[in-house]
Amino acid sequence: MVIGIASDHRGYKAKLMLKDYLYNYEVIDYGTDNEDSVDFPLYAKKLGSAIQAGEVDLGIAICGTGIGMSITLNKMKGVYCAKVSNVSEATLCKSHNNANAIAISEDLSDDEMKRIVTKFIETPFSNISKYIRRNDEIKEIENA
Repeated sequence: MVIGIASDHRGYKAKLMLKDYLYNYEVIDYGTDNEDSVDFPLYAKKLGSAIQAGEVDLGIAICGTGIGMSITLNKMKGVYCAKVSNVSEATLCKSHNNANAIAISEDLSDDEMKRIVTKFIETPFSNISKYIRRNDEIKEIENA
C-alpha cells in the first residue's frame, strides 16, 4: 500500500512524525518541506492529484485544523476526504464512506494522530448495500 502525505507549514512537524510512524508503508511526501508559511491548497492539490492518478492508495493531509485541506481535496473529482478528529470518525469514514483521504489537525497529540491514521489505513470498506448505494449517490452528484 502506498500512502501519500502532505501538509502546510503548521502540519509540517506532525507530517514528519507520521512519516516515521508509517515506516512499514511506502510513503510519498507531497510537501511542504519546512515550517515557512505556505498556502495549504497547493499541497492539498498535489496530494489530490496523486490520488486521482492512482500514484497513492490513500492520502493523509495535515494543516492547522484539517478543514482547509479537506475542503480543497473534496473539490477534486474522485477524491473523498474526511476531516477526522478521532478514531471513531477514522473508522466510519472508511467503512461507511470509503474515503480515500483524511485531513487532520496538527493540534492533535502525536498518539491520537497515530491511532487515527492506523485505524484509517486498516479499516476496510464495509461493502454493505446501503453504503454502496449512498456512495454511488455521492458520485452521481459529483458527475452532475
